[in-house]
Amino acid sequence: MSDSDPLGGDDPFKGMPFLGDLSRMIQQQGPIAWDAARQLSHSIATGGESEPNVDPLERIRFEQLARVADLQVANATGLMPSVTGRGVNVVPVTRSQWVAATLDAYRPLFEQLAGSLGGTPVDSSGGTTGGELDPFEDPMGDPTAAWLGNIMQFLSPMMMGMAAGSMVGHLSTRSFGQYDLPIPRPAGDDLLVLVPTIDEFGREWSLEPDDLRLWVCLHEVTHHAVLGVPHVRAQLERLLQDFVAGFHTDPNALENRLGDIDPTTMSDLAGIQQLFSDPEVLLGAMRSPAQDALLPRLDALVAVIVGYVDHVMDGIGATLVASYDQVTEAMRRRRVEAAESDRYVEQLFGLQLSQDRYDRGATFVDGVVERAGEAALERLWHSERELPTPAELDAPGLWLARIDLPT
Repeated sequence: MSDSDPLGGDDPFKGMPFLGDLSRMIQQQGPIAWDAARQLSHSIATGGESEPNVDPLERIRFEQLARVADLQVANATGLMPSVTGRGVNVVPVTRSQWVAATLDAYRPLFEQLAGSLGGTPVDSSGGTTGGELDPFEDPMGDPTAAWLGNIMQFLSPMMMGMAAGSMVGHLSTRSFGQYDLPIPRPAGDDLLVLVPTIDEFGREWSLEPDDLRLWVCLHEVTHHAVLGVPHVRAQLERLLQDFVAGFHTDPNALENRLGDIDPTTMSDLAGIQQLFSDPEVLLGAMRSPAQDALLPRLDALVAVIVGYVDHVMDGIGATLVASYDQVTEAMRRRRVEAAESDRYVEQLFGLQLSQDRYDRGATFVDGVVERAGEAALERLWHSERELPTPAELDAPGLWLARIDLPT
């Protein structure tokens, strides 16, 4: 690649200065066009309309409820919810503020995803096709196909940026806080809560506003306390990174899926729309055997985290939140009824947050309490050694027996 030709000898935009400049601008942002991601996520989050600022009274309400949640969670768990030691700060924000912070928080995972999709391609049987990734390469030497391949290579950061922006933008329309997905955020004690979503959900289910606010605060603070345990945070981050790194690209996947679709008919146009709503098709991603081997460990850790959080909230909430059962049932229904389109980020990050996962975690926690009492739950977070294995998650007695063995 010469200095005079920064796009290389196969520059598909030679003689087209505008497109060449656009390609350079995209490529300078790395594997993902983050400017495009921010713009699209903001557009989806706000519906293209201006947002009102958060009412100062909302800030005061959440500050007061955060202090209650911080104290109660610390007493119930023995954990320190605050990372800094100065106490947690629940911050009500707009959707545009939330997506900006979430894109920054998820950036390492999205960039790892972009890197894994830019690696060695695999075929439908799981074997590598050899060579560097070029999903549009034509073995017959068709110059048109090669030109299109180069265009797609240059535009792939933009496609990744649009995918990331779309996922986070849609996530903002249904999230209450920053731990609807149990993904560690950058260290700090500011917990963002989405006032528009909370208010809309409360009106839809006729919930008492302050009861719902306190429920959300307890949920966020309890997650923050657990994910603030250093070895829990490190283990979860490592599993998420390894899962995302396990994606491989199948050069023939999209072609095979599109093969039977006739774009000239209205019914098949609907099929195209449905096809591209699947993030694995849109990104050309394919699950690998390495991911299948990793998922039981990731499932086990996430299940025990969400099961423990629900258990703590049931113990605290019943005495603090007057309509706790009503709010909790509404939340459970929301989990069960979530559409597949709402689970984009879950699928890509390996977080299968179905009701079955929550039930599995709850069964483990109940089994521990039944055998060894509430105090035994504190041992979950002593060290990485005490984290349950996939087999132990379904047999809490085995977990208790193992952690009592000499080191």
